[in-house]
Amino acid sequence: MQFFDTHAHLGLIYDDPIEQLRVVHEAKKAQVTRIISICNNLHDFGTVYDNLKSSKNVFYAAGVSPSEVLNPGKNWIETLEKALSMPGVVALGETGLDYFKKYGDKRSQTELFITQLEIAEKYNKPVIIHNRDAGADILGILAERLPEAGGILHCYSEDAEYARLALDLNLYFSFAGNVTYRNARNLHETVLSIPLDRILVESESPFMVPAAYRGKRNVPSFIPSTVTFMAQLLGMEMEELAEILWNNSCRAFNMEP
Repeated sequence: MQFFDTHAHLGLIYDDPIEQLRVVHEAKKAQVTRIISICNNLHDFGTVYDNLKSSKNVFYAAGVSPSEVLNPGKNWIETLEKALSMPGVVALGETGLDYFKKYGDKRSQTELFITQLEIAEKYNKPVIIHNRDAGADILGILAERLPEAGGILHCYSEDAEYARLALDLNLYFSFAGNVTYRNARNLHETVLSIPLDRILVESESPFMVPAAYRGKRNVPSFIPSTVTFMAQLLGMEMEELAEILWNNSCRAFNMEP
């Protein structure tokens, strides 16, 4: 049995590269044998990539988060395109829209998002999508501009009805530790309502720690706790769900199982 963490901010768990490698090693001991490293900006991507390039268990996404809309970086498009050509970089992200924190304005966020969707299409990479209080606009843009390689709604937080609309675009739904929270009924209903072949799991570490580890800093090695909860919710054996999630993740990121 093995697990695939589709979204971990390894550079935010620890700054120290030795500690980052330790997190990856501890994850492997917990059978989390593949991790997608996520960064909010391209400077941090470069740092984490250099820190962890010796690890065969870590793969990468490169992109500019909506939090960086006011300062995406000098020559950021050129930098992003170069990053997407690097070994081990399997996706563009995270990118999307965030109206909760009100980074910049909606127009600027939309332009940043659309530009990255076009780059993802050019480089045939799936997109990892951040959505906070922007669900309708996200779907409207994706309906016209989703790259052929597809997309992942990361840390899914909408309801089952939204999921039904997103399924029309053949998106994947990645659930984080908050799915284990007792009051997350909208997420529980969503897990039960969507096809198993569209479900992924992520740590979203160091955020969204599973209920069993509340009060601790979240790390990828906690992924099995989330999968255990989801298996119980679905009435499945953990091993069966873990295999499904592994295969889904490999398919979503165009990787060999």
